[in-house]
Amino acid sequence: MPPALSDAFAFQGAACVALGSPFMGQLCAVLGRHDWPDTPLRDRYFAWEGDVGPSAQSLPLRIAGGLHALVLGGDPLADVYPPYAVDDDILWAAVADAMVREDRFLNEWVDSPPQTNEVRRAAVLIAVGQVLASRFGLPMRLSELGASGGLNLMWDQFAAGLGAKRFGKSDADVILTPDWEGPAPPDADTVVIARRGVDLNPLDPTNATDQLRLRAYLWPDQPDRMARTVAAIDAFDAKVDQADAIDWLADQMTHISGQTHLIYHTIAWQYFPAHVQARGAALIAAAGAKATPDTPLAWFGMEPGGQSPGAAMTLRIWPGDITIDLGRADFHGRWVQWKG
Repeated sequence: MPPALSDAFAFQGAACVALGSPFMGQLCAVLGRHDWPDTPLRDRYFAWEGDVGPSAQSLPLRIAGGLHALVLGGDPLADVYPPYAVDDDILWAAVADAMVREDRFLNEWVDSPPQTNEVRRAAVLIAVGQVLASRFGLPMRLSELGASGGLNLMWDQFAAGLGAKRFGKSDADVILTPDWEGPAPPDADTVVIARRGVDLNPLDPTNATDQLRLRAYLWPDQPDRMARTVAAIDAFDAKVDQADAIDWLADQMTHISGQTHLIYHTIAWQYFPAHVQARGAALIAAAGAKATPDTPLAWFGMEPGGQSPGAAMTLRIWPGDITIDLGRADFHGRWVQWKG
C-alpha cells in the first residue's frame, strides 16, 4: 500500500477513536496495514492521485462507508460488525472477502466523497436561533451552505437540553443533549418561516438510495447517531438545491421586510476553495451593509479554523457588522463550550 494511503487510514482511525468509535479505529487499522485483494478497487485506490487524507479526498471514509452500506443491506459482512466484536484477523478476512465479492458496488460507491448530516450539530443551531430571536424578535429565513441532505435545516423541529434549560419543539422526536459548558442561551420564541439549502451533490432524504448513503456514513458502533438520523429523516420537510454554494447564495440575498435571514454552514466552509470563500464573504458583507433593524442578516459558521479542540462557532450580524465568538463545539456535537 502506498505510504500516503496507509498514513491516511492511520490518521482517520485515530480521529474516529477520538470521536468515540473504536470499531472505526479497528477497521481503518486493518485496511491500512494489509495488502488488499487483487481487484479493480485495489488498483484504483493504490494509484489515486492527490491528497487522499480526511481533509481532502477522504479515501478511508469512502471505503468504510461502502462497506457499511453492504452491512445495512444485509451482506454477510454484518456478522463481524457491531454489535459483534471480533479480532483483527477475523475482521480483515471478512472485509477482504467482501471487497472481492462486491468490487463493482464498492467501486461505484467511492466515486463520491463522504456525505453526512451530523444531526447533533443542530444543538448549536438551536442556540444560535435563540440568540437571534432574542436580539431581533423576528421570524427567520434559513439558507444552509453545504447542506448535504438538509437534515439540519430542520433544527427548529428538534429539541435540545442546553445547560439547565430545554429549548425547541416540546414534542420533538429528535432530542439533543450535548455536554454543555457555559451559560444557557437566552429565552425567546424562535419561528422559522422559510428554509432552503444548497450542495454540489445534494442527497434527498426521501429517496431510499440517498437515505442509505446518509446512514452508511454513520459509524457502525454508534447506534444513537443512527436513531437520531432516522428520526430527523422522518421530520424532513425542506429543499436542497444542487448548485455552487456562492452562485446559489447570490440569488438568496434579497432582504425581506420583517424577517431575519440566517446563513449558516457547519463543517462545510473549510472545503470551499480560498477564492470561493473570499467571494462568499464579500457577498454576505455587501448584503449586510444594506441590512436594517427590520431586515437583519446573520452569518453563522461552525468550522475548525486551524485550532482545537473542535470547531469555532462564530456569529456575524448586521446591521452593525458585529462579530460574536460563541465558543467551540465538538465536530459531532457531543460537547459545546458556549460563551454566549
